[in-house]
Amino acid sequence: MTTKTLSQLGLTAARDVAITGVALDSRVVEAGFLFAAFAGAHVHGANFIQYALRQGAAAILTDPMGAEIAKEELAASEAVLIIADEPRQTFARATSLWFGAQPETMVAVTGTNGKTSVATFVRMIWEEMGKPAVNLGTTGVEGHWTAPLAHTTPDPITLHAALAEATQNGVTYAAMEASSHGLDQHRLDGCHIKVAGFTNFTQDHLDYHETFEAYFAAKMGLFERVLVEDGTAVINIDDAMGPRVKQLCVARDLKVITVGKAEDADLRILDHRLDATGQTLRIAWQGKARTLRLNVMGQFQAENALVAAGMVIAAAGAADEVFDSLAHLKTVRGRMELAATRQNGAAVFVDYAHTPDAVRSAIASLRGHIIGKLVAVIGAGGDRDSTKRPLMGAAAAATADVVIVTDDNPRSEDPAAIRAAVMEGCPDAINVADRAEAILRAVDMLEEGDALLIAGKGHETGQIIGADVLPFDDVEQASISVAALDGMM
Repeated sequence: MTTKTLSQLGLTAARDVAITGVALDSRVVEAGFLFAAFAGAHVHGANFIQYALRQGAAAILTDPMGAEIAKEELAASEAVLIIADEPRQTFARATSLWFGAQPETMVAVTGTNGKTSVATFVRMIWEEMGKPAVNLGTTGVEGHWTAPLAHTTPDPITLHAALAEATQNGVTYAAMEASSHGLDQHRLDGCHIKVAGFTNFTQDHLDYHETFEAYFAAKMGLFERVLVEDGTAVINIDDAMGPRVKQLCVARDLKVITVGKAEDADLRILDHRLDATGQTLRIAWQGKARTLRLNVMGQFQAENALVAAGMVIAAAGAADEVFDSLAHLKTVRGRMELAATRQNGAAVFVDYAHTPDAVRSAIASLRGHIIGKLVAVIGAGGDRDSTKRPLMGAAAAATADVVIVTDDNPRSEDPAAIRAAVMEGCPDAINVADRAEAILRAVDMLEEGDALLIAGKGHETGQIIGADVLPFDDVEQASISVAALDGMM
């Protein structure tokens, strides 16, 4: 049995007891465990300290409020109490020491949109350079070693268990997605992040953060707190918040690489041409211009690819080798992914765009690749930021020729009410409740030269209705629709 003392986990307590495991769920606590109890959205974890103690917890980590809530149970127990003002941060660092291993080179990227693409592109570049690498985030752990993940940025136990196992399997390079929830809850604070990337900042998650400033502050935790002192920040300087991110990084005396079309960008986009199968870029790096080919769709993916390139260069990658590898990047699952092609040549794409800016950017970017009309299928998730719904409708109406509004993941909300909110922004859209029917009708509209974008769910393979997760894959449904309409079934 593995044991480590509290002091070996970086914790100071009245007694330096041996710990046999760490837990956030009282139901999995065993004798000798460290149990951490945090304040939650609806209940404080300290209410479960009594159960952890009955299971034999040797130490309890919580905040002053938690200690007060469970004071009677703690007084009657021999367990060591550790009180911290930021118990989530303290636990993340302790968990890192408990598992004791993570890849030697770790980078992380944050932003409202593009995190999965950037992290995946970083991993692909490393692989082209012969490095054993993984990316961790929305699509799980992918690359040299694979594993599923339930959250973009998982809790510290899940995260560090995955990092340790990846390391044991020979992974030495890892690119992580840093979500605002994960940063706000200090889940990454035990990670040794050498390079941090910033893609963009637009409306999302206001159901959790409540204000734009709180949302932005959460994301800035990656640069102000998690990124190591001698680390490098790679910033999309074209985004409206890019200069502010740079200012924060300069104030901390971090190295900075800026990416974008701006004249003073370190990695600058000089020209950009879209075509039917991808795009060609002319860029400048350290005074030297060069032309790059990207076999991925969407102008925004060019920005993501260059942020990824900047991050690999910042992590000690040779620039020429990094730029040469970009021609080998592949489409990321559910990110402007070509799902099917009709016999008349019309293409169907699936994208994870689920914010107003992402919908606008995805449709506008796709338009540059086609010569016909553009049809968009959109929706909005239930139990999430409701203020963005009409904005998503407006974004689609402003950029697509035809808009169909359908159900996304309604969860516990009334699907019809969600669709109605989206249609406030696109009153001329077609309202189709059933997502499979919406995709079929959209595919049926496609003529030669047209394209369809199915937005919202991307890589997801289930649709959440109430408490049920029903099998549903946009890519699969698009293929079925094309096959049915073109007489291939």
